[in-house]
Amino acid sequence: MATNVSEREAREVTEAAREKEWKLPSFGRGLFMGDFRLDLIHPQPTLDPDSVQKGDRFLEALRRVLLEHVDPLAIERDDKIPEEAIDALKEIGALGMKVPERYGGLGLSQVHYNRALVLAGAWHASISTLLSAHQSIGVAEPLQLFGTEEQKQKWLPLVSATHISAFLLTEPDVGSDPARMGSTATPTQDGSGYRLNGRKLWATNGVIADVVVVMATVPKSEGHRGGISSFVVPCDSEGITIETRNRFMGLRGIENSQTSFEDVFVPAENRIGREGQGLKVALSTLNTGRLALPAICVAAGKFATKASREFARERVQWGQPVGKHDAVAQKIAFIAASTFGMEAVLDVSSRLADDKKNDIRIEAALAKLYASELGWKVVDELMQVRGGRGYETAESLKARGEKPVPVEQVMRDMRINRVFEGSTEIMHLLIAREAVDQHLQVAGDILDPEVALKDKVQVAVQAAEFYAKWLPQLVTGQGRRPGSYDQFGPLAGHVRFAERTARKLARSIFYAMGRYQAGLEKKQAVLGRIVDIGAEVFAIAAAVVYADTLRKEHPERGEEAVELADLFAKQARRRIDVLFSALWANDDDANYKLAQQVLRGRHTWLEEGFLDPSGDGPMIAQQPDSVDDRATAPG
Repeated sequence: MATNVSEREAREVTEAAREKEWKLPSFGRGLFMGDFRLDLIHPQPTLDPDSVQKGDRFLEALRRVLLEHVDPLAIERDDKIPEEAIDALKEIGALGMKVPERYGGLGLSQVHYNRALVLAGAWHASISTLLSAHQSIGVAEPLQLFGTEEQKQKWLPLVSATHISAFLLTEPDVGSDPARMGSTATPTQDGSGYRLNGRKLWATNGVIADVVVVMATVPKSEGHRGGISSFVVPCDSEGITIETRNRFMGLRGIENSQTSFEDVFVPAENRIGREGQGLKVALSTLNTGRLALPAICVAAGKFATKASREFARERVQWGQPVGKHDAVAQKIAFIAASTFGMEAVLDVSSRLADDKKNDIRIEAALAKLYASELGWKVVDELMQVRGGRGYETAESLKARGEKPVPVEQVMRDMRINRVFEGSTEIMHLLIAREAVDQHLQVAGDILDPEVALKDKVQVAVQAAEFYAKWLPQLVTGQGRRPGSYDQFGPLAGHVRFAERTARKLARSIFYAMGRYQAGLEKKQAVLGRIVDIGAEVFAIAAAVVYADTLRKEHPERGEEAVELADLFAKQARRRIDVLFSALWANDDDANYKLAQQVLRGRHTWLEEGFLDPSGDGPMIAQQPDSVDDRATAPG
């Protein structure tokens, strides 16, 4: 299972590295500064014809493998992806989709890699999860980013063809706070390598992996800078034990492990990057790796669109197909428009990743956050459209002669995407940290009581220079003439709305800094709404841009794409109105106060009158000796 990423992790990336990354432009980051740089995503980069042909050939091969070797009902029944299916995927090169051809991979673009995940994920989400855990965050991605040429030549051909990989970061008591990581990699006295000890939890593919990436802390000592570091570890190394295969409400085919390491020897040449660079390796890997999640969500959206359409046309109630009834029709429109919006966000982000001219950290994070939240609502509405048949298993439907539509399975599979690779709450903090960082840094230094007065003056001068660049644009929209964006025809109004809203969002951040001052960083609900507004603006812009691209690349779809984009943008604009209203009129303080009362046991009488089926015992097997109760207080 993928790993959460915390705000504290983001702090581990040095400011020098951050400044280097920020030299590249970012449409998503600019939104939070009121800088609506549509030119960064429109026109979209053109897909290379040779790359398209190669990608389309693979998609056809993948389609055949899924039809001929993968039985979705059998995966649900047996809780396992058959070896025959995995072998068939290996034969067509599915393990090496993203690996360059010179290392034995297929060298597919991010666009076609994500299309492959959509195809596999709609057939059964366990297949797309196997493939994405292997190459979005497994051995191949960190090696391509940080590995030496020798490491690439040794490992990439293996993980492209035969060796399944996994990523091991999370521990039983360490999820979003890796600073408390307990696993250690102690250097050997002869300098030949490290001795790895520890226990890792929730490693997708961990049970069947041939090689893994492991994060562990190197103790600081003479000749060793120490810190969290990453290592390539073959799974046949002595001292590795698969303690359990974890089982979940969904994704029943995945082989997810709790793995222990006892004095496992790891050669020094298997360390990825420098000592202490492990978190940067992890964060950089997740930048584009996160795009696998929206691809899987798009797959669920496409399935929901087809399943709801077919059912609502065939199912008759009160003399009409249920799709004719307004209550159901509203849901179908939401499902179709939302699926288009998710696909637009995925396509725009994927092409940016392939183009490599932009810093896509924010776009990838927004895509993951947005698609996982909206995709869950889509599947929930599909369940409502299908009614009792949605709640019934596909096996049961098939047994009584109906089409085995696996809605309840898709709902179970879909739910984890709001947790995978950064929960929604963690993603809010990470995006706020990254996207709003310039605002927070300026305000924080000025308001921090520990900052000397002379330093405050210097910071204030820097702040004035910084905001002088942005204020005219935030207030007046300077530089944008009336009537622009007319090239988007009936969708032009949505682009103008997105630009205005980006400026309004930046002004709202200004106001929030003044209202909450240094405490803004702990106002997680407020920051979450700010990020959600930015995500909706990004999605509106992506939908319009994607519709324009489809109009040019597939003229036969142009009119329909405009219809979908228009409805999606209207729905997104209503959600934005609600979010802006809730920024300043909310129950956040009352909610926090009551939550603390509940934690202190004030309302335990609410828990009377039932039997707890889970019995007694610790919720978490291991916990730190002490905690800071004030760490996240919003006051």
